[in-house]
Amino acid sequence: MEILESLFIVVAGVVAGFLNVVAGGGSLITLPLLIFLGLPPTIANGTNRIAILAQNSFAIAKFNQKGVSSYPYSIYLGISALIGSTLGALLVVDLDEVLFKRILSVVMVVVAILILFNSKASGLEKAEKMEFKNQFWGVVSFFFIGIYGGFLHAGIGFIIILALTKINGFSLVKTNSIKVTVAFVYTIAAVGVFIYKDAINWQYALVLSVGNAFGGYLGSVFSVKRGDKWIKAILLVTIVVLAIKLWFFQ
Repeated sequence: MEILESLFIVVAGVVAGFLNVVAGGGSLITLPLLIFLGLPPTIANGTNRIAILAQNSFAIAKFNQKGVSSYPYSIYLGISALIGSTLGALLVVDLDEVLFKRILSVVMVVVAILILFNSKASGLEKAEKMEFKNQFWGVVSFFFIGIYGGFLHAGIGFIIILALTKINGFSLVKTNSIKVTVAFVYTIAAVGVFIYKDAINWQYALVLSVGNAFGGYLGSVFSVKRGDKWIKAILLVTIVVLAIKLWFFQ
């Protein structure tokens, strides 16, 4: 691997790590990049998971340092997602790639609309909903979110944000802190599957991890300092841009 190529991967990782923590969709940058550099899609998918682990570990540490967390609820969600992730990583799905991207783009736009009109995500203060029924439906929903996360991961941040703001009424700052914890836990299971299948290029994984880790750290700092208003703006812009890319540029 040449130095210039390594620097390019690191920069892409920084951008992806930042977006993954603040909004989502960072893997829609790194996955195509790894494939463009010559990795088979399955290897690129597995390689990207190592960077996701690094990114979320740094983000979790920073959120905890700032006192932003929802323990132990985030662990319950993470365990549920981990079970789903194990299934997702083992799934063999025969779906046309163009059709999949267009379905994903529609889902992202729907998520953007729902977040835009969600009063909690719009900055209006409401009490968090942490009754048993809210936690129960949260755990159930994250099992299915984990299935998708284990299979692909790309764009899952948008789905997690929607689930946590709608089911539990969390602010976007707290949502992001829970999101990185859940993603870290379920990614462990997915990584185990990819390691077992020898589907990771460790050279690329370590270089990309440097960028993702730094980007994840920056994203957590930004989330805490800037708050929901800025997170929402970046979230909506990111969704719209990536949705357009997925629909028109295959």
